[in-house]
Amino acid sequence: MSGLTLVFGNRNYSSWSMRAWLLMRQFRIEFEEVQIPLRQADSLERKLSYSPAGKVPILIDGDIRIWDSLAIVEHLAEKFPDKHLWPADDDARAHARSVSAEMHSGFTSLRSRMPLNCRASRPDAGRGPGVQEDIDRICEIWRECRARHGATGEFLFGEFTAADAMFAPIALRFQTYSVELDPVETEYAEAILGLPTVKSWIEDARKEPWSIAKFDQA
Repeated sequence: MSGLTLVFGNRNYSSWSMRAWLLMRQFRIEFEEVQIPLRQADSLERKLSYSPAGKVPILIDGDIRIWDSLAIVEHLAEKFPDKHLWPADDDARAHARSVSAEMHSGFTSLRSRMPLNCRASRPDAGRGPGVQEDIDRICEIWRECRARHGATGEFLFGEFTAADAMFAPIALRFQTYSVELDPVETEYAEAILGLPTVKSWIEDARKEPWSIAKFDQA
């Protein structure tokens, strides 16, 4: 074992947990799992026992604690350089980091109005101010990455990279809320949703016994 532990929340709702988990599974980085269901009486206390931020995901690497998804990506990229979590080409790598950072800090309208929910189907929900603008920008990113760097495979930069882990929950959201996509974006979303690791995440999410009314009624 690598000695790594990933602390994460509900598979059904925690998109940031999914990003870290998917990245590690896709690149066959071994780790132990600790799941903390969200919005439970002891959730915050349990999260604080692992990180002062009180949020998930949290990567534990010996005495090191990393409690931000993008920071987890960079820590793993440094720890496992042979895994090539980012594209090898300088231009592609810079592009991948830029769009990943944009995903990390942006699209707040879409994230708030289209919360991740693997068990739901809401074709008539999730719209509102700013959402279509977020959708349009995400689709623009996907098309540009595929056009510039995607010739060697079906993902944003050809082979699966950290950038795909960052955008994978968006593909799930587009499915839940029946977002209409053009062919290029549809093919990319289907490639993400077709990954065995993503299918495993969704299957386990649907089996979870916990429910958060705020997200189930969104």
